[in-house]
Amino acid sequence: MYQYIIKRLLLMVPALFGAAVLVFFLMRLIPGDICDLRIGGEGGYRDLEMVAACRTEFGIDDPMYVQFLEFVWGFIRFDLGTSMWTGQPILYELGLRFELSLQLAIMTTVISILIAIPLGTISAIKQDTWIDYVVRSFSIAGIAVPSFWLGIMIILGLLIYTQAWFGTPWMPPIKYVPLWEDPGYNLSMLIWPAMATGYRYSAVATRMTRSALLEVLREDYVRTARAKGLLEKVIINRHALKNALLPVVTVIGIEFAFLMGGLVVTEQVFNLNGLGKLFVESVINKDYTLTQALVMLVVTIFIFVNFAVDLLYGWLDPRIRYA
Repeated sequence: MYQYIIKRLLLMVPALFGAAVLVFFLMRLIPGDICDLRIGGEGGYRDLEMVAACRTEFGIDDPMYVQFLEFVWGFIRFDLGTSMWTGQPILYELGLRFELSLQLAIMTTVISILIAIPLGTISAIKQDTWIDYVVRSFSIAGIAVPSFWLGIMIILGLLIYTQAWFGTPWMPPIKYVPLWEDPGYNLSMLIWPAMATGYRYSAVATRMTRSALLEVLREDYVRTARAKGLLEKVIINRHALKNALLPVVTVIGIEFAFLMGGLVVTEQVFNLNGLGKLFVESVINKDYTLTQALVMLVVTIFIFVNFAVDLLYGWLDPRIRYA
């Protein structure tokens, strides 16, 4: 087990290095740079001397390999540099938004699990009954309905019904306050985007749970357990469900990693200043250093989430051995 963990940790190094190479050189393929944008604007008049001074200041005119080595060495030292656009340290820019995105991702994942696993299990047990058809329709609707549209409907519903019931329209607050400072205010802000996004991702996990559990229920050891007279509840919970959760855990893990930087439109709908919004701003402003840092952050999250999912496999299925 320990050898497997060490091996996986060592394999993260070439994965991160490959991601660093891709993001660094792909960013340089984008026409123009931040100095053109800051000094002349798109298609506007540019003072060439000022542009040259700006490129020297940011190190854009350095040889490509020098810029790459500085980028990699800074990543190793956890020194991501300074944002070219805001002038603030990148760790400071990430720190302002990482907490919000992490909490939203955790809340969304919890809501997704609480919806998906019970509904997927019930749908598999009640296969081809009206309950199964209702759950499948519910999950198909979740896949078809975009989370940002559902978020807009939630906001409109809150405005309309609070106006009708209390005489004053209410909508989620737009200023982020940490959970430990004011739990009520914090949850009243993030519960709605978490519900809108959680429903969307629970739909995928529900269908995966149903499909995996139906496959496991046809296995020989499940029929043996029934022949021995075990209660159906014991068979489902102890023997079938844990094995069926292997692909579900994979899907949920990938979704969690994506939620850390992929909720661009949902953040815009609920006016959340998270990592997704920062991603868009950094690309629009051609902020190389900030975009590179964000991509590497998301890549690192994906790698560690996949690592945690692999370790979780051994707990869910004792037949899995790490050698």
